[in-house]
Amino acid sequence: MCQVLGISRSAYYAWKNRQPTKRDIENQRLVVQIRNIYLKSKKTYGSPRITMELARQQIMVSRPRVARIMKKQNLVSIRRRKFRSTTDSKHSYPVVDNKLNRDFSVKETSQVWVSDITYVRTRKGWLYLTVILDLADRKVVGWSMSSSLKAYDTSIAAWKMAVKRRPITKELIFHSDRGIQYACNEFRKLLEKQPLVLRSMSRKGDCWDNAVAESFFNNIKTEWIYHRSYKTREEAKISIFEYIETWYNQNRIHTTIKMPIKEFKNQTQKQKLVA
Repeated sequence: MCQVLGISRSAYYAWKNRQPTKRDIENQRLVVQIRNIYLKSKKTYGSPRITMELARQQIMVSRPRVARIMKKQNLVSIRRRKFRSTTDSKHSYPVVDNKLNRDFSVKETSQVWVSDITYVRTRKGWLYLTVILDLADRKVVGWSMSSSLKAYDTSIAAWKMAVKRRPITKELIFHSDRGIQYACNEFRKLLEKQPLVLRSMSRKGDCWDNAVAESFFNNIKTEWIYHRSYKTREEAKISIFEYIETWYNQNRIHTTIKMPIKEFKNQTQKQKLVA
């Protein structure tokens, strides 16, 4: 074997009997820790989020080092793919101006909510998912799943859940696209019952105006939905509920706030007590 590889016998035995270095031992330990985080994240975390999670566990390591280990272990985060829009803006209902203006940096909860609708394929037909997110902590405060795109089943149902979870006590911007579910009279009248709510809508054909909601749909489809085949709408509902309420709203690290939502909430409460 040494002749074939073109090395000396002494070099081979020196390599064979060599004791692992301190860095080798650290890397072996990191491999186990990184793999556990990767699997716990449903194989969705790349090196940035894994580095954040290690830091939360008081393990300080650089992102490039994590990336090298992941590459060597063939741990690849699930990648995104494009999906089509469900927005129907061809209607006669009045629309409002974009008051959010892509200002997604919000410090306090219940200051800005964003909303959007997407579709999920099942063997029994489409399931439509509507979400309302709070920009401060990125939590899905309201959601609905339905077999129709009627406002009562989509935007209205999600709104009712959101205000029940987080009652409106101060001025709130509610931002959405120009879809009929948000522009229709039924939804407009529902929001008008809340005098502190200021409506905002994206400009026509500009998905970047509602980038946070679009990003959420990218995440849930890439990390969860695209890796499952749903036989029925009920099966899809149970699966999506699991993602939103047990993973996304509880344990998933958000790169914007650099921690899970529940930790952000606890930290905010502590800061208020100190103040």
